[in-house]
Amino acid sequence: MMKFPSDLKYSKEHEWVKVLDDKTALVGITDFAQSELGDIVYVEVETEGEHVNKDEVFGTVEAVKTVSDLFMPVSGEVLEFNTLLEDEPEKINTDPYGDGWIVKVKIDDPSQLNDLMTAEEYQQYIAK
Repeated sequence: MMKFPSDLKYSKEHEWVKVLDDKTALVGITDFAQSELGDIVYVEVETEGEHVNKDEVFGTVEAVKTVSDLFMPVSGEVLEFNTLLEDEPEKINTDPYGDGWIVKVKIDDPSQLNDLMTAEEYQQYIAK
């Protein structure tokens, strides 16, 4: 059974955003995305310390059969990469909304969060 935590915001590219405070948020990929990708074997993020605009690629996730770009759901500076994923990329499969977060971001414009979907809207989006 897939999970869709209601305290997160979701993008059409299957990323989620968890707002930590006024300026920072965690970003990862959804339970749906990891299930579609299959077993994740490598995560690459070379944008740490850089500013990434909304909808730009901030890294890649490599699964056994495919490589998928990661798209930034809000503009901001990539403050931190989840180093746990260097040795345990499968955390994205087993705990996509917890230990499987990918980057911490300093958000430029919190109003961009309004452009993202709620859990309910995201579930309807992927059901299409």
